Amino acid sequence: QAELVESGGGLVQAGGSLRLSCAVSGITFSGYAMGWFRQAPGKNRECVAAVSWSGASTYFLDSVKGRFTISRSNTQKTVYLQMNGLRPEDTAVYYCAASDKYSAYHEVLYLYWGQGTQVTVSS
Repeated sequence: QAELVESGGGLVQAGGSLRLSCAVSGITFSGYAMGWFRQAPGKNRECVAAVSWSGASTYFLDSVKGRFTISRSNTQKTVYLQMNGLRPEDTAVYYCAASDKYSAYHEVLYLYWGQGTQVTVSS
């Protein structure tokens, strides 16, 4: 069965950086778009970034453009989220997810989800 395992979360100061990783197994990784979502307390879950099957197409939430980068390695079956210039409002649980669409950013299109990793940005 599909398994997605996130890592790399933690506590950082504002302006710092983190790189999240999501290791995927149980699916044909190259046939899935991958996304990173986050959910902060009292807020809806939102798509932060997404990447298509091949990595040719990407999506970023407006508030993270220029700060976050999504990438994938189809050989390693891993997707990454590089987060630079972190702000307190980036504090959330971050989830990795897989969609069988070519490219997707809405959560209803994602079939498989990791359990999440906490990112906390202090001021």
